[in-house]
Amino acid sequence: MSLRRQRKGGHAGGHEGPDERWMASYMDMVTVLMCLFIVLYAMSTVDKDKFEKLRLALATGFGTTHSKTVDTATGVVVAPQNVGKNGVDLTAFNEAQQEVDKLQQLEKHISANLRRAGLRSAVDFTIDSRGLTVKLVGSSTFFDGNSANLRDTARRVLNAIGPVIRGLPNTVSVEGHADQRGSPAPFPTDWELSSARATTVLRYLVEQRGLSPSHIVASAYGSAHPLPTTSHGIDHALNRRVDIVVLSTQSEDVRKLIPAILAGAKAQDLPITAIQQ
Repeated sequence: MSLRRQRKGGHAGGHEGPDERWMASYMDMVTVLMCLFIVLYAMSTVDKDKFEKLRLALATGFGTTHSKTVDTATGVVVAPQNVGKNGVDLTAFNEAQQEVDKLQQLEKHISANLRRAGLRSAVDFTIDSRGLTVKLVGSSTFFDGNSANLRDTARRVLNAIGPVIRGLPNTVSVEGHADQRGSPAPFPTDWELSSARATTVLRYLVEQRGLSPSHIVASAYGSAHPLPTTSHGIDHALNRRVDIVVLSTQSEDVRKLIPAILAGAKAQDLPITAIQQ
């Protein structure tokens, strides 16, 4: 008698042997493992020098190991062929160029306000490493003789300047000056006279034009900083002045490049410097 079981209906059925479909999946897995081992073998040849540099760099970067072989310099990377050649730190130069543009736009804005008020000729401008200086020139225009009381023209000038500088993040320095003739009466000396003029301008800008007290300061220079002598001699009226200086917010490394940029210098014309943070 046959041991093979008969299907219903008298036909033979069932599987003649064990199910071998699992072999396909197994072979796929073995193939993948073989590829993995080939890749690992290909990667097993390591440049020891490069690996050591990478190890030290990673260790130093995570603050676990200090290594003398890791370059920790800051600033602009200079190609070996350019070492020793002229050029300036490009980051500092670009920031200085942007600062010059901002100061020049500020000057144009103030000039436009003064021109509309018919007062443009009463004010001089200077841009340097400190920032933008607005010069209120001449006691006959802004102050009575040996006086710190603002005249009407001075108020009109400050009314044109105030709205432009009111919202700036820059510190505004109000600096009083006096001429060198040494006759400041009723003030004891030129120091008191120049200080009173600077304080008067500061108070007007704060109290009447809304400048923040935390962004404005007053200084007195007496007659210690006279303007250069002209071909016609000393102009005492020009030294009876108050300067309103919108101070630059940039670092010293950036500000010291401003005069060169104003003179038309390019980055390659300046000596190489590196800004250390």
